[in-house]
Amino acid sequence: MDASQGNDASEVIRDTERRRLRALVNADVDSASDLHADEFQLINPFGRSLSKGDYLNGIETGQINYLVWEPISIIEVQRFGWLAVIRYRSTLEIIVGGQRHPPREHWHTDSYELRNGRWQVVWSQATLIQ
Repeated sequence: MDASQGNDASEVIRDTERRRLRALVNADVDSASDLHADEFQLINPFGRSLSKGDYLNGIETGQINYLVWEPISIIEVQRFGWLAVIRYRSTLEIIVGGQRHPPREHWHTDSYELRNGRWQVVWSQATLIQ
């Protein structure tokens, strides 16, 4: 693989992450579901582990309501064949269980896998920057 192919794949992964964030902020669970692997797991800034079903159900019911989720740094991509790891900083504002959390900066680390020609997030971890 030449460098241009690697750069193209990295941009596809960045675009996939941006589409995922838009789907979550817009509570578009159908689109979000396609971007998350069946065994997806989130470790949220509160240290809680959520499965794909728990996470997307929370989005669908409004228990988890993203008001803002915007990358504020470049989405860094490390790719290893069919596996990619991304890392970036964001501003995130969210309502969880009726409690509003004001805009704060977070680090995000996500692992993606290429499955049937499309990238899906498998693991995700968000860390609040204090």
